[in-house]
Amino acid sequence: MLNAIIRLALQYRFVTIALALVVLVYGGYTLFNLPIDVFPDLNRPRVTIITEAHGLAPEEVETLVSFPLESVLNGATGVEAVRSVSDVGLSVVYVEFDWGTNIYTARQIVAEKIALAADRMPKGVKPQLAPVSSIMGQIMIIGMFSESGATSPTEVRTLADWVVRQRLLTLPGVAQVVTMGGGRLQFQVLVNPESLVKFGVTLQDVEAALGRANNNSTGGYLDVGDNELLVRAIGRVENLQDLESVVVKADRERPVLLGQVARIVEGAQIKRGDSAINGSPAVLLVVTKQPGADTRLLTERIVAAVDDMKGALPKDVRIDPNVYQQRAFIELSIRNVVEALRDGGILVVIILFIFLLNFRTTFITLTAIPLSIVTAGLVFKWFGMSINTMTLGGLAVAVGELVDDAIVDVENIFRRLRENRHAAVKKPALQVIYQASSEVRNSIVFSTILVVLVFVPLFALGGMEGKLFVPLGVAYIVSIIASLVVSLTVTPVLSYWLLPNAKFMAEEKDGLLLRILKRIGGSVIRFSVRHPWPILIAVLAAVGVSGVAVSRMGRDFLPPFDEGTVQVNVMVPPGTSLEASDRIGRMADERLMQVAGVVTVARRTGRAELDEHAMGVNVSEIIVSIDPDSGRTREKILDDVRRQLGDVPGTVVSAEQPLQHLISHMLSGVQAQVAIKLYGDDLATLRRTATAMKNAIADVPGVTDLQVEQQVEIPQLQIQIRRDELARNGLAVDDVNEFIETAMNGRKVSEVLRGQRNFDLVVRLDEEFRENVEYLKRLRINLPTGGGLPLSAVADVIQASGPNTINRENVRRRIVVSCNTTGRDLASIVGDIQQRLAPIQSSLPTGYFVEYSGQFESQQQATRMIGLLSLASLACMFLALYTLFRSVNLALQVLAALPMAAIGAVTALVVTGQSLTVASMVGFISLAGIASRNGILLIAHYLHLVRHEGESFSLEMIERAGKERLAPMLMTALTAGIALIPLVLAAGEPGKEILYPVATVILGGLISSTLLDFFVHPALFRLFGRRDAERSMTSDDEDLGFEN
Repeated sequence: MLNAIIRLALQYRFVTIALALVVLVYGGYTLFNLPIDVFPDLNRPRVTIITEAHGLAPEEVETLVSFPLESVLNGATGVEAVRSVSDVGLSVVYVEFDWGTNIYTARQIVAEKIALAADRMPKGVKPQLAPVSSIMGQIMIIGMFSESGATSPTEVRTLADWVVRQRLLTLPGVAQVVTMGGGRLQFQVLVNPESLVKFGVTLQDVEAALGRANNNSTGGYLDVGDNELLVRAIGRVENLQDLESVVVKADRERPVLLGQVARIVEGAQIKRGDSAINGSPAVLLVVTKQPGADTRLLTERIVAAVDDMKGALPKDVRIDPNVYQQRAFIELSIRNVVEALRDGGILVVIILFIFLLNFRTTFITLTAIPLSIVTAGLVFKWFGMSINTMTLGGLAVAVGELVDDAIVDVENIFRRLRENRHAAVKKPALQVIYQASSEVRNSIVFSTILVVLVFVPLFALGGMEGKLFVPLGVAYIVSIIASLVVSLTVTPVLSYWLLPNAKFMAEEKDGLLLRILKRIGGSVIRFSVRHPWPILIAVLAAVGVSGVAVSRMGRDFLPPFDEGTVQVNVMVPPGTSLEASDRIGRMADERLMQVAGVVTVARRTGRAELDEHAMGVNVSEIIVSIDPDSGRTREKILDDVRRQLGDVPGTVVSAEQPLQHLISHMLSGVQAQVAIKLYGDDLATLRRTATAMKNAIADVPGVTDLQVEQQVEIPQLQIQIRRDELARNGLAVDDVNEFIETAMNGRKVSEVLRGQRNFDLVVRLDEEFRENVEYLKRLRINLPTGGGLPLSAVADVIQASGPNTINRENVRRRIVVSCNTTGRDLASIVGDIQQRLAPIQSSLPTGYFVEYSGQFESQQQATRMIGLLSLASLACMFLALYTLFRSVNLALQVLAALPMAAIGAVTALVVTGQSLTVASMVGFISLAGIASRNGILLIAHYLHLVRHEGESFSLEMIERAGKERLAPMLMTALTAGIALIPLVLAAGEPGKEILYPVATVILGGLISSTLLDFFVHPALFRLFGRRDAERSMTSDDEDLGFEN
């Protein structure tokens, strides 16, 4: 069949080239119009349920909201994990599905389960699904502030909510815009309890009066002549004066008005969070994109929309879309990888020209690169893939190999045409080209098959590592297969058009460089076949040393990224007020601005409305943007950040990068690289044991940002109702609870409309009375029989304590000891941690257990999966080679290239100081296919010379075969290796972090395997292969001729 492909291409030459041009043009157009992102879609299908339960303590939220939701969700189709956070008045439940689940199917399943739990929710509590978003979804932070202070923070927030946010939500691709900071405007009725007593009214009277005083109504229709009029009664409140004149208590002589018992103001909602830019108060808008949206294009649309809105804002209000943009990281990463791809391609051209020494053969060979790359682009389009660092990385790793098949074909065609030019009886050029291509087609095809087979483990990777590396594998394999098709079709046609009549075909000798290399190669081969045992023993010893080095090598999940941004989490003790936490946050902002290279510091303290991050007011999340031209490394900046914040009083500080932060949270539900989860029932036992675990591992080398999840007791003001007094006065518990909620927390009784904007109308006690416990005790409660009595008559007001938050996972309470790592590999640090914690684990109470999670868990799973599937891949490689040679011995001789390649690969990792990561393991996978190519070329040529050119299995034949295959072997190895040099020299550059270990392993392995090929393969064939080669001759395929 393969010969038929070559024959058809040569017969229909114009059609072949026309089709290639169509693919080139259409594929190029498609490639340049694909969406661009920094990474492939890393989203694990996750549905977030947010439930506001105002006034409930964490233990009540857990019992009444979180647990009922967890009960119906666990066991649902496709659900793998359910986590919940029960905070003050808030429940957030994270439902994680299997990686292959459609997100909209997942949301439908969750919505159905929520409906089952609806009747178990407290009155007025309604769970809601958070918008669909992605791990890379937080694409922008926009800042708004008043330069002169002429516009109040509340007005800035109103502009952000009703002008900027509404405009941004109309843009296709925007999933959510969360605003934070300033002050969310409310119409507030701040009741004076002394005035209530003075005028003989109650808080319930105020609520009822407001509910009746803010409505419009319809009177139907009225026909007047030929016209129909809509009858409307306009009674909605429009301003503060309208509210002041609301009648609270009707009295014939002097009615009691709302303005007499309350202060009515336009004020800010009670804050549970605040924000700042560079230490100054500001409003932040966090823009989240929908999955699949092109971050760069969406960012351009957002920036354009923001520019359009600037003219509609007050002159003193500034809006800055550059506080944080993920686009900067994407563009820098993509540019770096494209540069590596470009530079690698240039180096490949140079190598080809040095060896081939003419433009025609170089041009023919190079056609494989653009055709293969645009073919990969078409496949990306068909499978809905984007251009990202991993797909580009697959092409960058493959770019040197894309010419390998063409090199082998062109070199053989070139050599056979030159031999034919000087032969006594000349054959037609078309026949020579067909026979030369057919001669090497088995070697080319089976080399490509091996490359495809070794990548099989990548496609079986699950989790985030699979999401990362499968696109790399797709790009690599598709481009390699495309290059094979090019070598079987386009390469012979171009060779027929450009080579037979070229002047340089008259030259009998090789170029000077090739003659020198062949002379050296011949000497090496002669030495190899004369002294096989010392060579093989030395190589075996080197393989053994490499094996020992790998077993002692540190292990990590993925190399760290350099995002150009640092995320700093500053935590003060739970129970700290927002004002105090904000003050400490400003101190942290000022210190971060002193770090060299810092451009912008954006801080969010606490939680914003509509935000799924259940953070208390004691937590500040700071995004620090770094100048990419500062020349400072990621590690240096992180060290400076930790040092600057190390002595901020009363804080726990952790520093990482936003994407790393989100990946950790996605993998384990914890925002750190290592998460040690302790499960149990009693919160006190969990806290006590977690503290002991933290102390036990505090001095483990490499552990940084060590902390215990802040689940602690915080002060509470508890109003304990006396049921006997309730019964004596005819009151229900709800009567007292609703009264307390209105008085202290405030109750939304209606809304005030201003045009299209609506603002809450809230009733609560005035600030001076809310903060005074004695006033609280004297508040009067209406009795069903008339009259009233103070709160202290039916309840005791005492100070106590309770948990600030309760975290659960898979229907169990849990607390987490978390840390990041620095200076050492992840696996060795976790190993030391496990050793330290073993005594504590053995003494845990019944029902309590520890689970290690985070990137360490993913690293172990990925390593195990790659190891198992690599064995299966090796078995498939062996079967493919057996199919080619019909010999177990010869197949194993080709596979001997793998340990030879491992010598250089391990050495490269050791020299560059890298640990063994999933990325470097992918490098080993790639290397296995590349390294086996030369063995196939060499042994296949041994058999060809004996079958077709009258040679015997002699030392002279082995030397001749080595010399004749030296040029394609060196060219394929050099082009594959030298194309990786731009990646190897780019350690730590954005976008190349994952590709760097891949390239390092492949380059090191290529160097050792190529050098050792000329020592080991001749020695092995001389010692063990000749008898099997003779047997394989009996299965020689029928040689097909081709006449023009």
